[in-house]
Amino acid sequence: MTVSLETEAAQAESDVQHRLWPVLLAGIAGLGLLVMAILTAVAVGAISVPLGDVAGIVASKLLPGSVERTWSLSREAIVWDIRFPRALLAALVGAGLAVTGAVLQSVTRNPLADPHLLGISSGAAFGAILALLHTGLFLGLLTVPLLAFVGALGATAVVLGVVKVARAGSPDRLVLAGVAVSFIIMALANILIFLADPKATHTVVFWMLGGLGLAQWNHLIYPLAVLVPCGLWLWLKAGALNAVTLGDETASTLGVPVTRLRLSVFVAGALVTGVCVAFSGIIGFVGLMMPHLVRLIAGGDNARVIPLSALAGALFLILADICARVIMAPEDMPIGIVTGLVGGVFFIWLMARER
Repeated sequence: MTVSLETEAAQAESDVQHRLWPVLLAGIAGLGLLVMAILTAVAVGAISVPLGDVAGIVASKLLPGSVERTWSLSREAIVWDIRFPRALLAALVGAGLAVTGAVLQSVTRNPLADPHLLGISSGAAFGAILALLHTGLFLGLLTVPLLAFVGALGATAVVLGVVKVARAGSPDRLVLAGVAVSFIIMALANILIFLADPKATHTVVFWMLGGLGLAQWNHLIYPLAVLVPCGLWLWLKAGALNAVTLGDETASTLGVPVTRLRLSVFVAGALVTGVCVAFSGIIGFVGLMMPHLVRLIAGGDNARVIPLSALAGALFLILADICARVIMAPEDMPIGIVTGLVGGVFFIWLMARER
């Protein structure tokens, strides 16, 4: 009997390792691709910069005096002051939106859930527009992400309230409620734009269509400071999220406080989405697509899905930004257009697959 138990334990351990190796290999390959994507994003643009110069400029900034200067000051400014923070912002925003989408799909048990479709992004955009056109930056640079978070949290509360009042607790109805609330919030945002000074409203196009053109080094601290602790907390809750995907009753019998967990996840998702929208505008479908693609490779365990979704989201948004800058060079196409085109096709494919 003891030998049998030991054999079963060894077999179980072997199965876990067998499933883990592909995930580790995917993660290592993804990190390598992410580094290459960042270097490519910095090199590509209206003015091309050789990858050797990109690597040299980055090395000289990180380790002063380690590389002999062979490039002009203007090229250095393009690489270090404009393109590199933009690529890093794309990585942070992509990771944040993908992680939020992954956990929302788990707690709602709906494969179509993401910050864009649930109205969270629209609420964040409403807060950002309110700060820019009406309240002013009364807290400095912190004003926009703070009001974006409040807007995202408010939109989340409204969606949950609509679901409760309408007694529409099914996952499909939750997405429908999110889409309806999103339309209402965007209508209110349009009213804010209509009532504002016409000379100032052109800046709002950035938040309506999505873009990374305002990226600066001093902006990166805000999404980084939010994404790292929230992402780590959500990853630590992976076991509870796995239980919730089995149903509320099953999760409760396993000791998971379902209501509190769901509320906490929505708040964390609103916080991450709010800070992402504050610095990149509305970028849709990242949170819908990336978790699904990751689950095809790594399975449904959120301990693997959450970090790999962050990696996939970062990689995807960097590549989308490269496309946005190349397609209409020297003009920058709003990145929300690129993700919308790709995401629309993916959404259709997903609905056909879920039939």
